[in-house]
Amino acid sequence: MLALNGKVVAITGIGSPDNPKGNGRAIAELFAKQGAFVEGIDYQKIEGTRSRDAIRKTGGKCQLTVGDVTSETDVNAWISAVVNYHGRLDILINNVGQSARMTPAAVDTACWREQLELNLNSVMMTCRAALPHMIDQGHGVVVNISSIAGIRYLGKPQIGYSAAKAALQQYTKTSAIIHAKNNIRMNCVLPGLMHTAMLNRMADEYADGDFEGYIDKRNKQVPLGCMGTAEDVANATLFLASDEARYITGTELIVDGGVTATIPD
Repeated sequence: MLALNGKVVAITGIGSPDNPKGNGRAIAELFAKQGAFVEGIDYQKIEGTRSRDAIRKTGGKCQLTVGDVTSETDVNAWISAVVNYHGRLDILINNVGQSARMTPAAVDTACWREQLELNLNSVMMTCRAALPHMIDQGHGVVVNISSIAGIRYLGKPQIGYSAAKAALQQYTKTSAIIHAKNNIRMNCVLPGLMHTAMLNRMADEYADGDFEGYIDKRNKQVPLGCMGTAEDVANATLFLASDEARYITGTELIVDGGVTATIPD
């Protein structure tokens, strides 16, 4: 079940600390464990190398490219290198994303553009580079990591992030239908409140460094009583990327502990 033996998987944003892990690293580790050859990209060399080495230490196959997914040059070079090395690209996972807070009446134009570049345009560029190869080889899978912020207001003024993620979901749906004839499946995973590597930064920025208090607050917002983990996101991503999900395309898998099924407080 859920085997990826011999498949070539390109994953954006695989770098992270050891604990807690980021989504990209958890996805990369799980996919490597399932037999895939992971081709990762990350703009942070130290964090990316840490993830790559952790995968190799457990016997997995992983290569790291240091690059910026908002750069057309870096993205095109990365995908070209992957295909030239392996002769194909079976799965693309677009994991990179980050939120910034801003209100409609006080939008910082530069920050707005950065949010769209990172959360939306990066996916367009990786898909634009990868899809022609998938079309030529007659198969492919794309899983884009979005957010429940794209379908629901979460009490935080993150309009750039929410708009980008909503657009990402519709981009994925539309692209999935366009390329269904090419035997290419495209879906989204929508994480909710997750306990990942970004939580330290978020606590510093939004809770004056009260890490434990910030964790407690977020846990109480989830019907299941706790935040999810990067591994929860990885498990959902693996399912959508696997052959067991061969009849699933153009849809979203919500991983949020019940948040979007409840009435907001």
